[in-house]
Amino acid sequence: MGRRVLLLVNPSKPTAAKAAAEVRELVKMHGTLVGEEHAESGLLPDTFRRADLYVVFGGDGTLLAQSRRCAGPNNAMLGVNMGKVGFLAAFDMPAIRAKAPDLFGDAALPINEYNLLKVEVFGKSESEARFSTVALNDAVIVAGPPYRLITLSISLNGRLGPTIRGDGLIVASPVGSTAYNLSAGGPAVDPSVDAFSLTPIAPQSLSFRPVVVSGSSRIEIVAEKVNADAGGMGTTLSLDGQVQAPLKAGDRIVITRNEHGVRFVLNDGSDWWGRLISRLQWAAGPKMS
Repeated sequence: MGRRVLLLVNPSKPTAAKAAAEVRELVKMHGTLVGEEHAESGLLPDTFRRADLYVVFGGDGTLLAQSRRCAGPNNAMLGVNMGKVGFLAAFDMPAIRAKAPDLFGDAALPINEYNLLKVEVFGKSESEARFSTVALNDAVIVAGPPYRLITLSISLNGRLGPTIRGDGLIVASPVGSTAYNLSAGGPAVDPSVDAFSLTPIAPQSLSFRPVVVSGSSRIEIVAEKVNADAGGMGTTLSLDGQVQAPLKAGDRIVITRNEHGVRFVLNDGSDWWGRLISRLQWAAGPKMS
């Protein structure tokens, strides 16, 4: 019988539809095709949630969006890279063709479950969150227009820690450590590590360095001083660079590990270490002409 497979296709990627057509036939040969959907942010129909495997065609941004959409304890995601870097999407079409009987049949698959960040925003003195969602990569507080320095106080497991004055703060999962976090000077963290990394964005204090804490931590950030302008923009909470929530002075942002993570099918021909070196050119030496 094989696996019940749902294809999620990013229509803005010209090669995605062509790849999906080929995979559609491979699924029919080895498993059961539940259906095909655009890789959008809306809720999946209940009939599609019965799929065992979600095959996502797109770049890393597509995979991030579908991770929030499809996370659950009983299904798995398989990313097919149709973008440029494709750090999260471990498969390409040659790998899909070669492994189709195992991927869509009944063979046991190598799977890793990655933690999701649960992110909640509480207004000053409020006990009910006015905003709540999950993120796979990161939760980022950015200063926003008119781009003045903001002030954030940080607590870890109920113990008050430092106050950061600068352009913002990144709280990243290990999966997201190689995204904005890495560009801002934070550490690259192996996805098998249960941790969060906290990385300041352009801090006023040169002694404020990135730190890695346990994934079981409860991180609370109070927006002491924020930016706002006449257009309603200003200091913003951004999740995976795709979902935004405006912040007001006194808001409390609580970040914990979500109850359910997201399960990814691993490609035994492409591991995190290899992608760090080959795709991000980690530790690459200068090129001599």
